[in-house]
Amino acid sequence: MTCLMIDVEGFDLKPEDIRRIKHPLVGGIILFSRNFSDRNQLSKLILSIKEIRNDLLISVDHEGGRVQRFRESFTLLPNMGLIGKIYDEDKVQAIKIANLTGWIIAKELGELGIDFSFTPVLDIDYGNSSVIGNRSFHQNIDPIIELSAALHQGLNHGGMEGVGKHFPGHGYIKADTHQETAIDPRNFDDMKNADMKIFESLIQIGLFGIMPSHVIYSACDKMPSGLSSFWLQQQLRENLGFKGAIFSDDMSMNAAVICSKDIKRRVLMALNAGCDMVLVCNSPNDVDSLLNELKWQVTEASVLRINKMRLNKIQAKAKNYKDFSLVEAQKFVTNVTK
Repeated sequence: MTCLMIDVEGFDLKPEDIRRIKHPLVGGIILFSRNFSDRNQLSKLILSIKEIRNDLLISVDHEGGRVQRFRESFTLLPNMGLIGKIYDEDKVQAIKIANLTGWIIAKELGELGIDFSFTPVLDIDYGNSSVIGNRSFHQNIDPIIELSAALHQGLNHGGMEGVGKHFPGHGYIKADTHQETAIDPRNFDDMKNADMKIFESLIQIGLFGIMPSHVIYSACDKMPSGLSSFWLQQQLRENLGFKGAIFSDDMSMNAAVICSKDIKRRVLMALNAGCDMVLVCNSPNDVDSLLNELKWQVTEASVLRINKMRLNKIQAKAKNYKDFSLVEAQKFVTNVTK
């Protein structure tokens, strides 16, 4: 039953939040900046969610740079593009920064009971996309593979799985899928030999979460990738051999709405295409409609995939990583990326 990831309104739970959280279709909560005033408040909010449903996944977009939901009393992480620039000057140093950045993310979020962040960004910076831009590590494939693998390794050492995004690649087109339809006209072979190589490499080293984009790759399929069995079943599962959990991007984004104005239909399209969990954010009326009307039988395989995304609490207790304490790692990353 647990196939929806939803959000909550503010710093603490309102009666409507509690009602939604109790519904068996809800399997996860994604947190935003509006849910954070300080660490103590955030800890209380997460505990209050867990007191109602201890089985829920708690997640956040906490990549670093301009996409970091929690800032005060958290390490201010660099954008990934800056790490890419360091890579061009000092490859070893950049890999160390990416490695420690992943560990810091896992440690700081895990201490509060957050299961995972939607990171790393695996998109190529083609220089066209303002919504991706410096969220990407680099304009070339090999540095992205090396740096995202290092960040992923750091996450894992802190007990956290990564979620690579935005499959099969969002960096080529200018359009922002939050606001408008996005069409990438490239042929399949061009993508297979570039963007998809990054996802394939990360899958081979154990990446267990992937988020598809809402981009339409018009030479391949008429549907956005997150609502496309061609992309999620044929390419991601069958051709790339991905065994992990697939999380949709937000179904309230305009690039998804264009597929159908009916939220239930959009969500069913994503689930039928192969998503394990579907995000519906910033749209409480849509969430209520789904909780009242959606019928979906979650498979045992999907439940197992989702459960593997939980924070590994034993691994999360590790106090050191590659001769760095957490404080030392925080200082190192902050100092070298000023």
